[in-house]
Amino acid sequence: MSVSEANEAVAAMEEPVGDRSFLGHPKGLGYLAFTEAWERFSFYGMQALLVLYMVNYLLLDGREEGVLLFEPFSRLYGGIEGQALASAVFGTYAASVYLTPILGGWLADRILGKRRTVLLGAITMAFGHFLMAFEASFLFALLCLVLGSGMFKGNIASQVGSLYKPDDLRRADAFQIFYLGINAGVIASPFIVGTLGEKIGWHWGFGAAGIGMLIGLAIYIAGQKYLPDEHFEPQGARDTIEKAPKLRRDEWPAVIALLLLIPVMAIAIVPNNQIFNAYLVWGDQQFDLNLFGSRLPTTWLITLDAIVSVSFLVLVALFYRWYARHWREPDEITKIIIGSAFSIGGMLCLFMAASTQGEGEKIGMFWPVAFHVLNSIGFAHMLPISLALFAKLAPKAINATVIGLYYMAFFFGNSLVGWVGGWYETMPTTSFWLMHAGFALTAGCCFVLFKLSAGRILTGNDPDKPAQASA
Repeated sequence: MSVSEANEAVAAMEEPVGDRSFLGHPKGLGYLAFTEAWERFSFYGMQALLVLYMVNYLLLDGREEGVLLFEPFSRLYGGIEGQALASAVFGTYAASVYLTPILGGWLADRILGKRRTVLLGAITMAFGHFLMAFEASFLFALLCLVLGSGMFKGNIASQVGSLYKPDDLRRADAFQIFYLGINAGVIASPFIVGTLGEKIGWHWGFGAAGIGMLIGLAIYIAGQKYLPDEHFEPQGARDTIEKAPKLRRDEWPAVIALLLLIPVMAIAIVPNNQIFNAYLVWGDQQFDLNLFGSRLPTTWLITLDAIVSVSFLVLVALFYRWYARHWREPDEITKIIIGSAFSIGGMLCLFMAASTQGEGEKIGMFWPVAFHVLNSIGFAHMLPISLALFAKLAPKAINATVIGLYYMAFFFGNSLVGWVGGWYETMPTTSFWLMHAGFALTAGCCFVLFKLSAGRILTGNDPDKPAQASA
């Protein structure tokens, strides 16, 4: 389809505010939400299997020798083996996923446009999932998944907002529907991808993830005519480009404060993101996952976490709506401090699980479930709130850049997850989880220091700002 033909096909989208075909929203939102749901189904299904696959299969009995280029690749990690190597590879993969969206954004803005970039990303990811079905192509599969996710991740979300006119109040509700699709994919994937991988065969699970990605690709292609026409071409190809605003002197304190928060956020997310790494290995080895005489797949722990996380995202939001009607609602940095306290509590639950385990006994699910509850409350106070804080304080002149830098916290945090996760087999389990409580405590103390020293800047209430701006 040529650009002119595509523009004719989406002529009806010139007045998107009148389209209420999907739950009161434009029909394009439905296609984007279901596309994202299937993409997250495949992405998180594969990620739930990754460490277990390496620890329980790929790195046993010399099978890794059949992986192309694995020997020179493993030398990058200093000769570590087994679970430590699996943890390091996972950390590299999970960290890289947050770097490649920079490349994906550049491709969309300068060369391909958002739609073509999303299509290429989806195809590349599907190819990567199917390559995971073959041991020899393991590293190439991870590379395809990293590159494909980078092209897909940010560009599809940006199309949601473009379905609405600037004054359309449905936009916020649209993103809630979009993220419901994400969470649906995360919850469902361990039931299908995880169960197939653990019970039938690892490669069956990876193949199911690939099929999920193809379903998402088919939905996206089917909905092309309902998407905004401006996404056919890169922004650089447009005739007129609005002149970018300049960064003012009075905006620098907020920028500096946000930049200093990035390494603290990286430390803060380590306890939560260890769920996909050492926590799964520990649960696979030590948790009592038997129910009615049948052992549940370990990857179902991810579904448990997703259900609890989604529930508390809603409950925490509702709680603060109620709280604000009676008292003054806490600012963003205070909520993040509260989240750190819950994160510490979650890690202490894992410490209790390890310290109360009897000789030769499996760990019951009381403490792990308590961990997921407390950690999810902490998550609801930290990650969405911190993103909102960055979006609120980022100056207009460099707004997109600052938001991009925010995601660098996930790059460094996941790198740390992989490195620290490798100590699981060499440390007492109690010490391992106490160390993670220490990460949460360290981050929490730093957030308190930020509150005390830069609270006015981080809440957008700097009294010097108006005076400086008028000068």
